[in-house]
Amino acid sequence: MTANVLEIEGLTKRFGDFVAVGGVDLAIRRGSIHALIGPNGAGKTTCFNLLTKFLTPTSGTIRFDGRDITRSGPASIARMGLVRSFQISAVFNAMTALENVMLALQRKRGESYDFWTRRSVLARNRGEAAEHLDSVGIAHLADLPAGALSYGHRRALEIATTLALDPAVILLDEPTAGMGAEDVGRITRLIHDAARGRTVVMVEHNLGIVSEICDDVTVLSRGQILARGDYASVAVDERVVEAYLGGGHA
Repeated sequence: MTANVLEIEGLTKRFGDFVAVGGVDLAIRRGSIHALIGPNGAGKTTCFNLLTKFLTPTSGTIRFDGRDITRSGPASIARMGLVRSFQISAVFNAMTALENVMLALQRKRGESYDFWTRRSVLARNRGEAAEHLDSVGIAHLADLPAGALSYGHRRALEIATTLALDPAVILLDEPTAGMGAEDVGRITRLIHDAARGRTVVMVEHNLGIVSEICDDVTVLSRGQILARGDYASVAVDERVVEAYLGGGHA
């Protein structure tokens, strides 16, 4: 087992003549919380979509646990243990919170994964699903439809369903976007707790969260790495300060 769970070499993505990500080299330490930050248009989202295989690189290599996954698809890497959440909460609104987590557990165990599964099959996962809801603080909302939950509670549910898949690496796309201060604090604590025994990679605009819980920070600008290190070091890097002041906060 290597120290780095994800390794990226020469990662490049072109859209016609436009280079969105150009020759990025990146190493994600196993067991760390790693943030990708940068001003608007820095290439963070494109880089994240390349890592999670929602975009195919023009060139470069992505390795997970030493295995080349450059041409693997999103479903394939999810089965390997790399699970992504989205900027917009992705849950089944008509199903209850408990049913959403039971469905995730069903998938993890390799059982039939379709919308016609009998409730009795899903119910086998009820106890463990309830534990996951409790771990993110929404056990009392188990029987409510996901669509009836507040935005912050839906994001907590999404983290619960992600954890139910028992991933090695959790990839979070702006997990606190659009939240009020109370929900931001709750989700920040959940991310910190979720990272125990796992690796977290996230794109996050809120630099306060990055400074609070992230071990490593990579700053992107114009599709390339501008700086890397812990938050304290990158925050005082003159190139980073100039990039943010020139382009606005991401």
